Amino acid sequence: MTNYAATRDRVEHYFDRSATKVWERLTSDAPVSGIRATVRAGRDRMRALMLAQLPDDLRGARILDAGCGTGAMAVELARRGADVVAVDISPALVDIAQKRMPTGMPGAIEWIAGDMLEATSGRFDHALAMDSLIYYSAPDIAALLGRAVMRVDGKFIFTLPPRTPALMAMWRIGKLFPRADRSPVMIPQSTAGVANALRTAGVKGNLREVDRIKSGFYFSSALVFEGASR
Repeated sequence: MTNYAATRDRVEHYFDRSATKVWERLTSDAPVSGIRATVRAGRDRMRALMLAQLPDDLRGARILDAGCGTGAMAVELARRGADVVAVDISPALVDIAQKRMPTGMPGAIEWIAGDMLEATSGRFDHALAMDSLIYYSAPDIAALLGRAVMRVDGKFIFTLPPRTPALMAMWRIGKLFPRADRSPVMIPQSTAGVANALRTAGVKGNLREVDRIKSGFYFSSALVFEGASR
């Protein structure tokens, strides 16, 4: 994972220092611009799509929310009865998530600031990573899934920006105009490309694309990886 640590550090710097207020507002009920409203709506639809891959009753399940942000996914999982380990590289976002957490949910949430795998321990029944792998290369994603499969017994559900002509054009143009304060650059991926990276890394299992969500400036694919039986 040659580039993983460097990318992770850029992501942490952006979300913990440059974009905390933006994400706090985007993930709340506060009014936002038209463009950000489409992103909010797209993320809501994607969250629902990812949750639909799991049973409605998650009592007794231990689930990793990898890249929990301000906590919306973790809360929905706890409402289904799961015991959730919610981790994010940004301590500022984790702090917002803790403050927003409702009371009286059937499940429990443990909030952790740190790397999505290094800061957690134990085994999980499932893992979800919504928009937290979108900045990494296919080899880094394969390596991360290879580490996760040793601790996740069921599904690893995650999102990636799809490798479409339009997104690739935007990606190439964006790379021509680097700015110190810009967000980390998303890397469009194809399911076949990630699957090939998994094979190259020797990570065995089944990868499939579930569906795509397009909402204005939000365009993302939901994928599920299930490791081979040990």
